[in-house]
Amino acid sequence: MAAHRDPSAPAPAPASPRDPDAPAPAAWTSDEPAPEAWTSDEPAFEARVLSAFSRDGRLVSIPARERRRLVVYRYVLARVLPDPGELVHERDVNMRLALLYPDAATLRRALVDTGLAKRAGMTYQRAVPPRSGGS
Repeated sequence: MAAHRDPSAPAPAPASPRDPDAPAPAAWTSDEPAPEAWTSDEPAFEARVLSAFSRDGRLVSIPARERRRLVVYRYVLARVLPDPGELVHERDVNMRLALLYPDAATLRRALVDTGLAKRAGMTYQRAVPPRSGGS
């Protein structure tokens, strides 16, 4: 049986979009170690993977094998969050991801889970790779 709300209790506040005048969260620092996912693969291998899993710049599927999946995630990251200093609201990240793949939430979670992107509240930012490597 569903729980009923007490009519004397105040109504929950409606969800509101992020205030554009509000200060952005503090930027992440590059003091943290870069994730293993930043390590680029062989260029020929990456080209074969992207050719197999994308058509006209859009993903047709996400690979099951981790090595190939990371190639795809680095490709997505470069298209969605190209600038390490850019803070992007989740709504905008979802719109960018939807241009690449129908399941934007899966890609968004994967970017954070692999350490390629960081999240603070509803704001996302590309993780900064070490100067010696990255995509």
